[in-house]
Amino acid sequence: MTNQAAPQRLSPDQLTAPIDLDSLGFVTTDDLEPFRGILGQDRAVEALQFGVAMHRPGYNVFVMGEPGTGRFSYVMHYLRAEAKRQISPEDCVYVNNFEEPREPWVLNLSPGTAGELLADIEQLIDNLMATFPAVFEHPAFQQKKSAIDRAFNQRYDKAIDTVERRALEHSIAVYRDAQNIAFTPMKDGKALDEAEFAQLPESEREQFHRDIAHLEEVLNESLASLPQWKRESSNHLRELNEQTINEAIGPLLDPLLQRYEGNPRVCDYLQAMRHNLLKTVIDQLVEERALEARPDAYKKLLLTEQYSPSLIVGHPAGGGAPVVHEPHPSYDNLFGRTEYSSEQGALVTSYRHIRPGALHRANGGYLVIEAEKLLGEPFVWEALKRALHSRQLKTESPWAELGRLTTVTLTPQVIPLSVKLVLIGSRHVYYTLQDLDPDFQEMFRVLVDFDEDLPRTTDSIEGMAQLLKTRTSEEGLAPLTAAAVARVLTYSARLADHQARLSARISDIFQLVAEADFIRQLAGDPLTDTGHIERALRAKETRTGRVSARIREDMLSGVILIDTDGAAVGKCNGLTVLEVGDSVFGVPARISATVYPGGNGIVDIEREVNLGQPIHSKGVMILTGYLGSRFAQNFPLEISASIALEQSYGYVDGDSASLGEVCALISALSRTPLKQSFAITGSINQFGEVQAVGGVNDKIEGFFRLCQARGLTGQQGAIVPHSNVPNLMLDQSVLDAVKAGQFAIYAVRHVDEAMTLLSGQEVGTANDRGEYPAGSVNALVVERLREIFERNQEREEDGEDSPGKD
Repeated sequence: MTNQAAPQRLSPDQLTAPIDLDSLGFVTTDDLEPFRGILGQDRAVEALQFGVAMHRPGYNVFVMGEPGTGRFSYVMHYLRAEAKRQISPEDCVYVNNFEEPREPWVLNLSPGTAGELLADIEQLIDNLMATFPAVFEHPAFQQKKSAIDRAFNQRYDKAIDTVERRALEHSIAVYRDAQNIAFTPMKDGKALDEAEFAQLPESEREQFHRDIAHLEEVLNESLASLPQWKRESSNHLRELNEQTINEAIGPLLDPLLQRYEGNPRVCDYLQAMRHNLLKTVIDQLVEERALEARPDAYKKLLLTEQYSPSLIVGHPAGGGAPVVHEPHPSYDNLFGRTEYSSEQGALVTSYRHIRPGALHRANGGYLVIEAEKLLGEPFVWEALKRALHSRQLKTESPWAELGRLTTVTLTPQVIPLSVKLVLIGSRHVYYTLQDLDPDFQEMFRVLVDFDEDLPRTTDSIEGMAQLLKTRTSEEGLAPLTAAAVARVLTYSARLADHQARLSARISDIFQLVAEADFIRQLAGDPLTDTGHIERALRAKETRTGRVSARIREDMLSGVILIDTDGAAVGKCNGLTVLEVGDSVFGVPARISATVYPGGNGIVDIEREVNLGQPIHSKGVMILTGYLGSRFAQNFPLEISASIALEQSYGYVDGDSASLGEVCALISALSRTPLKQSFAITGSINQFGEVQAVGGVNDKIEGFFRLCQARGLTGQQGAIVPHSNVPNLMLDQSVLDAVKAGQFAIYAVRHVDEAMTLLSGQEVGTANDRGEYPAGSVNALVVERLREIFERNQEREEDGEDSPGKD
């Protein structure tokens, strides 16, 4: 026969691990040096250093961890420090493609020089407006233009003079104006009017008609080349205009061509501008009627819209690589967009309406995005993967691909993309992307994993104190006393739920310090001390404690049935944790079990009504395995039993109730009352060994406060897994009650130890033959199971169906 292990009553020293004031070695945080870097995240720091230094495709970085661990602030600080030592990327502008305006060109310039190009083009536009149309009013140009007009007029006049001489030979006069040429008969050197012409003899009139008809033919022959003369004159005038324009803009463009001769793309654009100016100067600056003259401001706007580059991104020379955080990673904010304006009811756009996105600004550097926000935006994830894979940045609208954009849009020249993407997200997001996206692992090969807690060592304690010094100095808060720092560190250990660890959720710790400093200000104290920290903790508990207080009131009034004294068969108090917003608190819940003859097995009521989640259902199934292996070695386990978490109306998950459930079931089988002055938590395996659970501190404190409200009797207590003892960081009120003997906390390793406490009896240990001592709880369980089995057998022999079976 083996000896039965006894449950361990924990001493007050085992329920917490306060910070030793003497070990801190300072009086206030003013005595400490500031802390630089990030505390206790060596693995994450090394991974980030590797990811930033690795300049190969696919080595983008995913920063994994929970909010409040300092992941974002450290990543931004490190990237900015590294980026300062790197080369600044080139500036980038879009310019007009004069041959195909829907496909603007990209020009890359040395860092910090894009603004100079924009200023140069603006000065060029001002010079063009000062040059034209003044250059066409110069006497030299007017003389050349008059010569071209005169040459045309001479040819025209020569042709008309030939016709006039022929006409005079036939006594016919030629009249001409700006539009028409007419022939009129003459008599004695005088032109005849219609009346006089009618008095002539018919033969003379007919002769005049024949002569005029002949002269018209001669006129047509003489002016047959008139269109060619006109074309030649127009060509000469156009050549003169182009020559004049080229001569005028040469002194304006040539210095720019020399200045940017090291950038062939800019020179190509300036040459294209020179060619386009030949038409633009005539259309917009010269040939216009006086009544339709446009103001200079309008002319400058037209020239600016046609020739001035549109800045996409500019970087200061020597400023290092860019580090861009995009807080709202929508499609437009990441990839840029093309804007439209309305003209006469139609949407129009141009290269100057292209707006850059975060990828443009981060090109050549680092882009930081929160993964949860990124995945919540439509179209963005797939487009971002395409851009990273192709290493090209396109400015396009996803709505155009869906046919939702019906107006004319632009197709800007593609920009080469060289950016290291840093995604910051939770563990859930990281593993979800790994499971669902086959491209994710290839694109994010560097994982920077931030721990939620860190070992509680002398170095980490000192580092946390220095970190408090740094933050209070930066934010103008009062220094903390050594006792206040010790209390903050104890709170940090409570957040970590472990006596040997500190929480890495730095933001929660700084929030507590800031709230304590506010209380210090109200009190007019010079330093933040322990009292301020305690009041800040109590104030937060009060602010967020409405739900827990209401549940406790319902328990005290009997609306929720929870007993804290007496004994009952098939009932025990389980310990649960509720999370409402940022408030987490423990709530006791009654676990009940009933047993009756039949073969339905153990029914989990929570699972049957779809409230039990998978882990909870797993715990109940393990319970079945334990009962069968422990008590039904000599006969089949044929029972019908129901287990429920009473007055639970929400989803139930986790297996921390399985220890309470097996105790309630054993109580129901053996008809042994269980003490209601205890509450219990823990999970079990199929051998009855008790395993650790989460939230043990909140669970204990939730039951303690109920007992405290009803009155502590000294008989009440909580039963927890022995493996959870290192997790205990209980509130001072619980510690005081334990010290005074008004409340007890027990640690158990096996179901038998828990049953011993709950029943107040020996549960019995099996001998070598597997038999339990007569009258023990375990023996009663075996007897009851055998009795139910034999009754089921009798009913089957009698031809009756077992209750609960079809």
